[in-house]
Amino acid sequence: MAFMVKTMVGGQLKNLTGSLGGGEDKGDGDKSAAEAQGMSREEYEEYQKQLVEEKMERDAQFTQRKAERATLRSHFRDKYRLPKNETDESQIQMAGGDVELPRELAKMIEEDTEEEEEKASVLGQLASLPGLNLGSLKDKAQATLGDLKQSADKCHVM
Repeated sequence: MAFMVKTMVGGQLKNLTGSLGGGEDKGDGDKSAAEAQGMSREEYEEYQKQLVEEKMERDAQFTQRKAERATLRSHFRDKYRLPKNETDESQIQMAGGDVELPRELAKMIEEDTEEEEEKASVLGQLASLPGLNLGSLKDKAQATLGDLKQSADKCHVM
């Protein structure tokens, strides 16, 4: 119980004496922060500069990643003919304007494009038909070409 009374009254007494004392300790704000960290003033200033530089690096990397994502989204918007987004354009410009996709994403897009081109071709459409064997169709086509070549060799007009 004595502990509770001491903490309650002690805190109020410190506040009261702090306001009446005239604020003698308030002159060295930076020094007290440096001393609280266990460093000299020069070390503390160097530490603060280092923190600011690290934060700037993180912000630059974050902006770069945002721009890469925006580039990817704009690529897909162009590919599928969707309306453009102003936010993506501004993110790309904030990063410097010329943003390249990461290699992994570029490979994924390239593979998707190859698959779509294959499906869009005539052979891709034929392969998707059920009950159609492309191997036998290819063999028949080659046999027909061979027959045409033999008949062309026998023809006396040509």
